[in-house]
Amino acid sequence: MFPSYISTCPLSPRKQAAEQLKKRFLEALQANDTQEVLEILHTRKIDIDAVLEVDDPSMVLASYKQGYWLPGYKLEKSWAMALHVCVMFNAVETALVLLQEGASLNRMPNGKTPLHVACEVSNSDCVALLLAHGAKVNSLSLSGHSPLHYCITTESVDCARQLILKGAHVDMHSHNNDEVTPLHTAARFGIPELVALYLIHGASVDALNSVQETPLMTAAFWAFDSKEQTYSQDHHFVCRLLLDNKADPNLQEEDHKTALHKAAWNCDHILMQMLLEAGADARAMDINGCAPIQYLLKVTDVRPMAIPEICYQLLLNYNAARIYPPQFHKVLQSCYDYPRVVEILVNSYERLKPTKKWRSAIPDDCYKRHQTFYDSLFAVCTNTPRSLLHLVRCAVRSAMGGFSQRGIAELPLPTSMKKYILLEPEGILY
Repeated sequence: MFPSYISTCPLSPRKQAAEQLKKRFLEALQANDTQEVLEILHTRKIDIDAVLEVDDPSMVLASYKQGYWLPGYKLEKSWAMALHVCVMFNAVETALVLLQEGASLNRMPNGKTPLHVACEVSNSDCVALLLAHGAKVNSLSLSGHSPLHYCITTESVDCARQLILKGAHVDMHSHNNDEVTPLHTAARFGIPELVALYLIHGASVDALNSVQETPLMTAAFWAFDSKEQTYSQDHHFVCRLLLDNKADPNLQEEDHKTALHKAAWNCDHILMQMLLEAGADARAMDINGCAPIQYLLKVTDVRPMAIPEICYQLLLNYNAARIYPPQFHKVLQSCYDYPRVVEILVNSYERLKPTKKWRSAIPDDCYKRHQTFYDSLFAVCTNTPRSLLHLVRCAVRSAMGGFSQRGIAELPLPTSMKKYILLEPEGILY
């Protein structure tokens, strides 16, 4: 029989002394106390590459393979060697001494080399030092990422520049399930300076990751912070850079979504206009047969910071297919509190006949809030033709086809008339 408890024996005096020395060594490294570090090393009682246990709640020192089980909470400790600690705490002088004393450059006690850590903390001085002593510029962390993949802030641009000049591969895919390039990573985090740097050095603007996403699709999706309900100008700038460098806006990922689908899902009118002006197909369908306008309908009422009417107006002026008339009640179900959206969509048809489902799709309190508009909606949506002015608008739009946005702007018409033809909402239907 085994005992029901395990007694904990106190450490021997020798082991206690060894632990105390490691603690003293770690504190000297963190404080960049070069003299103290040298004194400890010269005692020969601690190895220069000894593995230390370091407080690391942000997991700067740690990297794990995909698929490995990890606890839901953050690990508080990581393993590291002295050089890793110096890089983490910007102890450049001590790091130089360690290298001169023969510290190993490329070991990964917890999945990252010192160079990975230097890029993670945007420490360009340490990157320069490590590269000067021969650090492997394309080494992979345990999670399959190169040092370039860890450059994810504006402050890390100089790190990335040094890596590239030393031979880092700008198109190197991560060796994991994601298969992202550094350009994907820069697009994900919205760092225009990094994107520009990679493009200047020949990065493939339409590189594909494991789900066939391009950097443009990545930036388009992450331009919206769903938690904060805010839009990122930096991500918009990244998309502008990619498009200016001939990124294809009509490439489709594995579910056949384009960058425009992702921008529509975010209700991001700035990005949608950018993509449409670059030639994005407003009628492209995903694997389920949904065009960008269907994506807009799904999220109109959950994007409080968006201006959805501009999104619909853009799509329709760039030849998006209209909602199938017998299904128009679904527009009202999604957009009943956005009369300007309903107005734009209704005005894209020559005529539209209501069904019994229309009125039931509009809550009574909403009808009262927008009664003038909804009264006008049911007044014009009948079997009778609408006004001659509206029919002329429809005829001009039909003649322009997919070139309404650009073509109508060039017509010799008053600005007010151009806005009318381009479905600018007025607050009432007639």
